[in-house]
Amino acid sequence: MTNHEIKIDFNEYDSIGDLNIPDKLLCEEAVKALETSHSPYSKFRVGVAVLLQSGTVLHASNQENVAYPSGLCAERVALFHWGTSHADDPIVAMAVTAHTDEFELTKPITSCGACLQVMAECEKRQHQPFRILLYCIDGPVWEVNGVQSFLPFMFFEDRLIQQPSL
Repeated sequence: MTNHEIKIDFNEYDSIGDLNIPDKLLCEEAVKALETSHSPYSKFRVGVAVLLQSGTVLHASNQENVAYPSGLCAERVALFHWGTSHADDPIVAMAVTAHTDEFELTKPITSCGACLQVMAECEKRQHQPFRILLYCIDGPVWEVNGVQSFLPFMFFEDRLIQQPSL
């Protein structure tokens, strides 16, 4: 038997005010994205802002549907938009935030497993990781360099990729 230990590495900032200007602005863009959330069932709005290498910022929010699980998380809305419209412009960073009137959020929310797997696929597609900022409005910010800290056993099977026939 071999024992293995997994280390999760992230930076925690006490507030958005402790971030550098570009990261602060990206978190503020994620807050703006909350406005387009369609979350009448959970009343839990999630906003995402994705910074691309060109400087373009993509916005997305969660989209619910009464026929669960037909909705989609904000992270996947953003990443699928990137993949269909901007895949040649690498992702540099992604900010995620949330808000609800139902209770107070005191720490950042983390992305679900499905979203983490999509992040992993996007990192693989662009051949480089991107930074993830999890922002709690009026609270701390967690910064992670690449999705592997959240998902150390991400699923990849290179043999599933079909080789082009010549």
